[in-house]
Amino acid sequence: MSKQELAVLGQDDVDGCCPGLLTAPLDEAQSVELAKVFKALGDPIRLRLLSMIASRAGGEVCVCDLTPAFDLSQPTISHHLKLLRQAGLIDCERRGTWVYYWLLPEMTDRLAGILTRPAGQPLPEPAGTADGA
Repeated sequence: MSKQELAVLGQDDVDGCCPGLLTAPLDEAQSVELAKVFKALGDPIRLRLLSMIASRAGGEVCVCDLTPAFDLSQPTISHHLKLLRQAGLIDCERRGTWVYYWLLPEMTDRLAGILTRPAGQPLPEPAGTADGA
């Protein structure tokens, strides 16, 4: 039996495309792009919509199943869904009179990669505390 190193699926070039916050500061373009995503996630209605879409069996959900869960008008729900789409978190397709939504895991995976501290790696020491001061 050979001793080959096993690659972890879904981790291809993670460090190259989106370094974690502990490995390098974000550049201006990255911070602008990520701010849009975090702004979309910063609203409780949108966060709940994303959760409903992401957790749906079969991977997609009709807007007709999302709207009744909220005490909001259909145009307001559509506006929130539009902002989630613009942030790259979900996508959709019109089928007849209904629109179906699904999660884009590439963006949630990217967020997880940026926010996750590599296992076993300590947090950086705050300035001025390394020498016990």
